[in-house]
Amino acid sequence: MPLVEIRDLVRQYHKGGETITPLGGVSLDIQAGDFVSLMGASGSGKSTLLNLLAGIDSPDEGTIHVAGVEITSLSRSRLARWRAEHIGYIFQDHNLVPVLTAWENVELPLLLVKMSRTERQRRVDIAMQAVDLADRAGHFPRQLSGGQEQRVGIARAIVAHPTLVVADAVVVAAGAVGGGALVVEVAAAGAGTSTVSDAEQATPRHTTRHRAVGSSRPYMFRQFPWVEVSDSRGRPTSAPRAVPGRR
Repeated sequence: MPLVEIRDLVRQYHKGGETITPLGGVSLDIQAGDFVSLMGASGSGKSTLLNLLAGIDSPDEGTIHVAGVEITSLSRSRLARWRAEHIGYIFQDHNLVPVLTAWENVELPLLLVKMSRTERQRRVDIAMQAVDLADRAGHFPRQLSGGQEQRVGIARAIVAHPTLVVADAVVVAAGAVGGGALVVEVAAAGAGTSTVSDAEQATPRHTTRHRAVGSSRPYMFRQFPWVEVSDSRGRPTSAPRAVPGRR
């Protein structure tokens, strides 16, 4: 059974008299432990799909099941609780709280769930070590480089051991440890955790066999096969499939 099941997903926005459909009839499965990257030009619906997966936005049509829970049918309060327990989000612009130290920023998601102080401290320490920032735990965001801020954001996303890690436009800005590669390695270390990333180019070292596709359509890969999600206008596509010859 897939960890994530998306069926006939439609999301539309209305601007003036125009209806914009970034996602039209998208269906796909993501297995536990997969690393999936949504590839495509700006405006092709990548971030829209990520926000729907994370429970930040709601679709106009279709359903999303994560670990057997249909999140598209949850109330706002239940969805908020579900996000706190199951989703880790890596933001494009980091979104660190400037008045909190790196350690305190990483701790924030754990304050939303029932957990002892000792367990919180243990998990934050492990997450900081995982991104090689244990020696920067007491530093504020203004005292960190851009790459270090990104790594704090990654540590915050994984500290609660989420079911799904969502990364919006992860870039290689983490210095010696590439942001994308680090996400893959951390996800692989967490049993049952899947990672979904929005990126203009494939950055993880695990994906060096991939070739860029000269198309405006967003593409997704699960490990190595390329899979078509939807076209640049969000028009419905066939069920996700590996694109022949692209390995």
